[in-house]
Amino acid sequence: MEKILVLDFGGQYNQLIARRVRDMSVYAEILPYTTPLEKIKEGGYCGIIFTGGPNSVDDESSPHYTRDILSLGVPVLGICYGCQLIAWMERGKVTTAPVSEYGKIPLTLAKKSALFDGVPEKSTVWMSHTDYIERVPDGFDVTGTTPDCPCAAMENEGAGIYAVQFHPEVTHTEYGLRILHNFLYLICGCHGDWAMDDFIERTVASLRTRVGDKKVVLGLSGGVDSSVAAGLLSRAVGKQLTCVFVDQGLMRKNEGDFVEHTFTTMFDMNFIRVDAKEHFMRALAGVTDPEEKRRIIGREFYRVFWDEIRKNGSGGFFAQGTIYPDCIESGKGDAAVIKTHHNRVDIPNDMSFDGIIEPLSELFKDEVRAVGEKLGIPSELVWRQPFPGPGLGVRIIGEVTEEKVRILQDADAIFREEMKNTGYEKELSQFFAVLPGIRSVGVMGDHRTYEQLIVLRAVTTDDFMTADWAKIPYDLLARVSNRITNEVAGVNRVVYDITSKPPATVEWE
Repeated sequence: MEKILVLDFGGQYNQLIARRVRDMSVYAEILPYTTPLEKIKEGGYCGIIFTGGPNSVDDESSPHYTRDILSLGVPVLGICYGCQLIAWMERGKVTTAPVSEYGKIPLTLAKKSALFDGVPEKSTVWMSHTDYIERVPDGFDVTGTTPDCPCAAMENEGAGIYAVQFHPEVTHTEYGLRILHNFLYLICGCHGDWAMDDFIERTVASLRTRVGDKKVVLGLSGGVDSSVAAGLLSRAVGKQLTCVFVDQGLMRKNEGDFVEHTFTTMFDMNFIRVDAKEHFMRALAGVTDPEEKRRIIGREFYRVFWDEIRKNGSGGFFAQGTIYPDCIESGKGDAAVIKTHHNRVDIPNDMSFDGIIEPLSELFKDEVRAVGEKLGIPSELVWRQPFPGPGLGVRIIGEVTEEKVRILQDADAIFREEMKNTGYEKELSQFFAVLPGIRSVGVMGDHRTYEQLIVLRAVTTDDFMTADWAKIPYDLLARVSNRITNEVAGVNRVVYDITSKPPATVEWE
């Protein structure tokens, strides 16, 4: 099987590069920059991509690699920091740029190149750098420039080494996918022999080999990720899998019953539902800090979960529905911690497992959904809206109470119902309601009210690394607002969030 190595130097978009490669039917593996050269030699890769990163190559503490990797006879593409690293390795000069470049920047091609085949002379690329290549290494030609970057792209065609200062993997780079496709097919000579079916077959086979005749326990949050993880594990080990669904009372309206019905009717596994609503309300009483709420919900989820598992004893494997954005936002390598995720936890000292299984940890959300479809999981589950592990606990700003949960569940259910009835949900990547804990003055039936405000949030995105607020038609927003203020007791005002990511995140907490 053809393989591309993505060598990780600590940036936020590294997995996105691998995802783009897989989208083009070529299998990609990610290894850290600390991987020994001998292991890379043994990998049989068709090409190597150096990723971006937050460091300066001239800093001795920054991630580096031996220059010998450029002499393996395998094509190399450096991206952003990876571009500067190649220049540094080949004895060019990298220094602080007189003008830093961030965001959309015009690129002008300087010469013909296989990497830019089919790309017009002028296009838009996405830049994010403070350093730049001041002097190109001997043997390299500049293939692209910007107004403030004299070397936005360079190559040593004879050595099969290519480098771009910008990020072709993000959607903001106009011809980014074409550039990556050219590297894979024109430069590396790939044919495209990988498909999602291969991932499922390999993963199931690997799980069977690893698990053997031992048992596996999976903590269910009821979301898409844990559901697909359960589907893979169920296919691999059947009744050796036990899924414990902790109903913490913070799910969307009627969702607990839906999860139970789904897992008990379509999966070959042991399913346990634990009703812990009162337990979580007590644990969250008086807590307002979002990170503290996340910690409490995550801690209590697994406290209840472990107590249930202890009834049957430990041993075997512990499985989680972790996907790659969870790893990035929880801090992976040198990447910054953005928020804590409930499914990255330590196993109690009194529990003994043979290992942790995270079968989806290298996939993005849309890839997880593709796996779910291939597994035959019903579309109503596979295409459910993304939902945070802490549930409504982080969509209720401030203290969580039963009354607030009731209000938010009802408002969110109306929003989802209207999006579904109009078919507009297919236009959105994620949408939900938020209860910000703000009261405002209103008038209902000639009487003054002082009730809760509901925020509607909807975004469009293809990778959840960046997202734009959705332009929902005004008449549809008006209908949702009218229904919420008329049907949900305790609400007299509805507003719509029109902030993109960045600077905001998709969720409010």
